Amino acid sequence: MSVHDVIKSQYLAALEMLKLTIVECPPAVWDDPVDRNRFWRVAFHALFYTHLYLQDVEQDFTRWEKHRGQAEFLGKLPWPPHDEPKIEEPYSKEEILEYLAFCQKVVDSKVTALKLEAPSGFYWLPFDKLELQFYNIRHLQQHTGELSERLGSRMGIDLAWVGAQPG
Repeated sequence: MSVHDVIKSQYLAALEMLKLTIVECPPAVWDDPVDRNRFWRVAFHALFYTHLYLQDVEQDFTRWEKHRGQAEFLGKLPWPPHDEPKIEEPYSKEEILEYLAFCQKVVDSKVTALKLEAPSGFYWLPFDKLELQFYNIRHLQQHTGELSERLGSRMGIDLAWVGAQPG
């Protein structure tokens, strides 16, 4: 198995774990006003950055066709005057699952062609493409773990571990 195959397998496994959290999330948790960052926003954020960092360079990125507002930001905007992001209506589960399926296709189409020794392509991430893949998968999995913990602690929902590319 090549390095590209391993990276692809781990992206798809992490996306499958995120998918499990989305599918199992009850409506009461999906858009719970108790959460500063609602479940749907954390899932969208994780998918947005997975999608973004799979591009060769920042300029190649095209937002998902259903992107709205500034929902990808979980805190204040990173540029001055650092306002709170503008959040429009919540994404539905179906929409987030659609974006997840889109990201799975991006993984399939992009990972094999990655030049792992090339620069990240993002000026704020000063490392090469190989490290960017680890960074991106860790980010995706960190938020997946956060959502999984919400389901476990609030609803008693336990989710399966996906160790490698499903299928």
